[in-house]
Amino acid sequence: MAKLNIDAEYVAKLAELLQRTGLTEIEITEGDARIRVAKKIKQTIEYAAAAPATAHVAHAAAVIAGDEPAKPVADHPGTVKSPMVGTVYLAPDPSSPSFVSVGEQVREGQTLLIIEAMKVMNSIRAPHSGKVTEILVQNATPVEFGEPLLVIE
Repeated sequence: MAKLNIDAEYVAKLAELLQRTGLTEIEITEGDARIRVAKKIKQTIEYAAAAPATAHVAHAAAVIAGDEPAKPVADHPGTVKSPMVGTVYLAPDPSSPSFVSVGEQVREGQTLLIIEAMKVMNSIRAPHSGKVTEILVQNATPVEFGEPLLVIE
């Protein structure tokens, strides 16, 4: 059995990077060597008394009106999902207007928002032209890989 040579200081720096960036794991591969550092995520559930009641009323109103219940956003064909873990920004800087807003027509390739990952700003572009019908994230909040960001119809 080969002796494993681990640089504890390097692992500590990776753990610090996780904490600083809000990432949940980092994996580094060099040749045959691989280091993976992950942190355990505590899940907390917050309850808001008014939110569920409002959701039930809206759903009940739709059923009474004879409308079909809305499809989950993740299943919508126009949903743009996050390609990475990071922090989402809806505008290029705090003093500028948002890249897009609900109801706006966008063209394929247009910047929709930015996701910052490891101090790199990544433009998320429209995969197709259409109308923005929903923005599902708030500015300066963390997003996970595959999380729905917005819907273009």
